[in-house]
Amino acid sequence: MADVALGPGLWGVLATPFAGPELAVDRESLTRLAGHLETTGATGLTVLGVFGEAARLSAGERREVLATVVDAVALPVVVGATSLATAPLLDEVRMAQDVAGDRLAAVMVQVHSPSADVLRAHLQAVHDATGAAVVVQDYPVASGVRIGGEDLARALTGLPFVAAVKAESPPSAAAVAMLTSRLDVPVFGGLGGLGLLDELAVGAAGAMTGFSFPEGLIACTRAFAEEGFPAARDAFLPYLPLIAFEQQPGIGLSIRKECLRHRELVTEAAVRPPAPSMPEALRDQLVRQVDALAAPSGRR
Repeated sequence: MADVALGPGLWGVLATPFAGPELAVDRESLTRLAGHLETTGATGLTVLGVFGEAARLSAGERREVLATVVDAVALPVVVGATSLATAPLLDEVRMAQDVAGDRLAAVMVQVHSPSADVLRAHLQAVHDATGAAVVVQDYPVASGVRIGGEDLARALTGLPFVAAVKAESPPSAAAVAMLTSRLDVPVFGGLGGLGLLDELAVGAAGAMTGFSFPEGLIACTRAFAEEGFPAARDAFLPYLPLIAFEQQPGIGLSIRKECLRHRELVTEAAVRPPAPSMPEALRDQLVRQVDALAAPSGRR
């Protein structure tokens, strides 16, 4: 396994809280959210991911978000990069290195081509230019790029700077199973944790995702590592209704932010356009879902 491989468990993807009519980055809420993930036992944090609305932040705001997180906690960070082309991607990587320093575990780079040869050359160019370790994110919903599993495995085989793969191309458990059989690097699930139990069962190292109750994902991954599938299933089941509720297509981000606000982990639940706000018709159900887990009998 590569020396840069990420540790197992939950690498929590941080939402970016906004405040006020100008939707400015809310550093106080971001600090509180990062601190919660640290105290609940996350292995590390993923900053400026897709659900962190990185594509809707200016270059200065990205720097501000990353600096806030690095100042708030002692955890290692994976920093997402939004660019698909190599040249602008290098600027994002260098910013992450400049701000995070030795706290930077890896940069997360999206699959940008269905061609194994083109993707491999892209990743090699990023590493050659920056020296950064890379998490390869296969998330066609965000990138618009679909690559076959065998092609992805071929692209990554033998690249010692690949720290992990984030497999988010459904069916995710099948993708995890194939990649873990072909690669000697950790493979993490995503997609809000929806397939976590099945992904762990076929070899996933954990989850690299966001969820308003990261405690549930941490409990599941720990139980699987210590006691196996039955214990992990028991730990996971109380959280599954809310995980599914958060994963509604198109509005998942706004739902998660409303859940975080209801938990008082962020002050406001605003999302930046063109992301839609959560439908008011779902508010009562959101409160039921969150309160069911917040009650003493729902804690894990």
